[in-house]
Amino acid sequence: MAAPIDYDSPIPPYRQIATEIIRDIESGSLAVDRPVPSESALIQRWGVARDTARRAVRHLRELGYVYTVPQRGTYVQDRSTHDNDHQGGE
Repeated sequence: MAAPIDYDSPIPPYRQIATEIIRDIESGSLAVDRPVPSESALIQRWGVARDTARRAVRHLRELGYVYTVPQRGTYVQDRSTHDNDHQGGE
Protein backbone atom coordinates (compact mmCIF):
# COMPACT_ATOMS: atom_id res chain seq x y z
CA MET A 1 0.00 0.00 0.00
CA ALA A 2 1.32 3.42 -0.91
CA ALA A 3 2.30 5.76 1.87
CA PRO A 4 0.17 8.90 1.77
CA ILE A 5 1.66 12.07 0.36
CA ASP A 6 2.82 14.38 3.15
CA TYR A 7 2.03 17.83 1.85
CA ASP A 8 3.64 19.42 4.94
CA SER A 9 6.98 17.76 4.12
CA PRO A 10 9.82 19.78 2.61
CA ILE A 11 10.19 16.88 0.13
CA PRO A 12 8.07 17.57 -2.97
CA PRO A 13 5.25 15.09 -3.69
CA TYR A 14 6.90 13.82 -6.90
CA ARG A 15 10.02 12.87 -4.94
CA GLN A 16 7.92 11.14 -2.27
CA ILE A 17 6.32 9.03 -5.01
CA ALA A 18 9.70 8.32 -6.62
CA THR A 19 11.06 7.20 -3.23
CA GLU A 20 8.20 4.71 -2.83
CA ILE A 21 8.82 3.31 -6.31
CA ILE A 22 12.56 3.05 -5.60
CA ARG A 23 11.72 1.04 -2.48
CA ASP A 24 9.59 -1.28 -4.61
CA ILE A 25 12.43 -1.68 -7.11
CA GLU A 26 15.08 -2.28 -4.47
CA SER A 27 12.90 -4.79 -2.60
CA GLY A 28 12.28 -6.72 -5.82
CA SER A 29 8.56 -5.95 -5.92
CA LEU A 30 9.22 -4.31 -9.28
CA ALA A 31 11.62 -6.49 -11.28
CA VAL A 32 14.11 -5.47 -13.98
CA ASP A 33 12.53 -4.93 -17.39
CA ARG A 34 9.02 -5.09 -15.89
CA PRO A 35 6.72 -2.08 -16.25
CA VAL A 36 6.39 0.48 -13.52
CA PRO A 37 2.92 1.88 -12.79
CA SER A 38 1.58 4.17 -15.51
CA GLU A 39 0.97 7.86 -14.91
CA SER A 40 -2.74 7.08 -14.60
CA ALA A 41 -2.01 4.41 -11.98
CA LEU A 42 0.18 6.83 -10.02
CA ILE A 43 -2.55 9.47 -10.16
CA GLN A 44 -5.09 7.01 -8.84
CA ARG A 45 -2.77 5.48 -6.22
CA TRP A 46 -1.63 8.77 -4.70
CA GLY A 47 -4.38 11.18 -5.75
CA VAL A 48 -1.97 13.61 -7.42
CA ALA A 49 -2.06 15.70 -10.57
CA ARG A 50 -0.76 14.27 -13.85
CA ASP A 51 2.19 16.68 -13.80
CA THR A 52 3.24 15.33 -10.38
CA ALA A 53 3.07 11.73 -11.64
CA ARG A 54 5.02 12.70 -14.76
CA ARG A 55 7.71 14.44 -12.69
CA ALA A 56 8.05 11.36 -10.47
CA VAL A 57 8.71 9.15 -13.50
CA ARG A 58 11.10 11.70 -14.99
CA HIS A 59 12.99 11.83 -11.67
CA LEU A 60 13.28 8.03 -11.62
CA ARG A 61 14.60 8.10 -15.19
CA GLU A 62 17.16 10.79 -14.29
CA LEU A 63 18.34 8.64 -11.36
CA GLY A 64 18.68 5.63 -13.66
CA TYR A 65 15.99 3.49 -12.03
CA VAL A 66 13.74 3.30 -15.09
CA TYR A 67 13.80 3.67 -18.85
CA THR A 68 10.97 4.63 -21.17
CA VAL A 69 10.12 3.02 -24.49
CA PRO A 70 8.03 5.44 -26.56
CA GLN A 71 4.47 4.22 -27.15
CA ARG A 72 5.13 1.23 -24.85
CA GLY A 73 5.71 2.41 -21.30
CA THR A 74 8.30 2.78 -18.58
CA TYR A 75 10.27 -0.16 -17.23
CA VAL A 76 12.66 -0.95 -14.40
CA GLN A 77 16.27 -0.39 -15.45
CA ASP A 78 18.92 -3.02 -14.66
CA ARG A 79 21.22 -1.05 -12.38
CA SER A 80 23.67 -3.93 -11.95
CA THR A 81 25.15 -3.07 -15.32
CA HIS A 82 25.93 0.39 -16.53
CA ASP A 83 24.28 -0.29 -19.88
CA ASN A 84 22.33 2.80 -20.90
CA ASP A 85 21.04 1.30 -24.16
CA HIS A 86 17.49 1.10 -22.79
CA GLN A 87 17.26 4.61 -21.46
CA GLY A 88 14.93 6.55 -23.69
CA GLY A 89 14.53 10.26 -24.05
CA GLU A 90 11.55 12.30 -23.11
